[in-house]
Amino acid sequence: MSDTPPDNTRLAGDPAGADPAGDDATAALIAELGSRRLTIAVAESLTGGLLTAELIRIPGASAVVSGGIVAYNTELKKSLLAVDSSVLNVHGAVHPDVAVQMAVGVRAALAVRGMRAGVGVATTGAAGPDPQDGQEPGTVFIGVSIGSAAWAVPLTLQGDRQSVREQTVERAIEAVRDLLARDDVE
Repeated sequence: MSDTPPDNTRLAGDPAGADPAGDDATAALIAELGSRRLTIAVAESLTGGLLTAELIRIPGASAVVSGGIVAYNTELKKSLLAVDSSVLNVHGAVHPDVAVQMAVGVRAALAVRGMRAGVGVATTGAAGPDPQDGQEPGTVFIGVSIGSAAWAVPLTLQGDRQSVREQTVERAIEAVRDLLARDDVE
């Protein structure tokens, strides 16, 4: 794992951030994954399936989206996604290491014909209205994984429960696009 997160400074108007699908970041991500012949697997906690639904909203997504696992219960993070129980016991489910392990684990959990997904993305956090595992509402971690590298993207979001969940989906799409825009991945 690398300690260097992807560069999140790309702006929508930048040439490097040119969106081949117009203003639809999700469509652009699906197109980019397809052009690279990569698949994506999704592990979700606080977003409860919203991220997978957003990806499959795009026609043709079945060519690149392996599937999604909603591991809302902490025990499922261990049993389905191979998140280390010691990390969960010490830090709880709202932690960057949990997000990274979910992103790595979902790639194997949703392998197709023995082939792990090329990209893993995961969401974990406290959507509110109450704190979770000692973390205030709006504390979110997105895990992204490709090849042998994985990162956690920490977020502090504002808004009600639904808004935090929707913002997390948007930021997860951005995080994967930023990961793919790096020159040193794959």
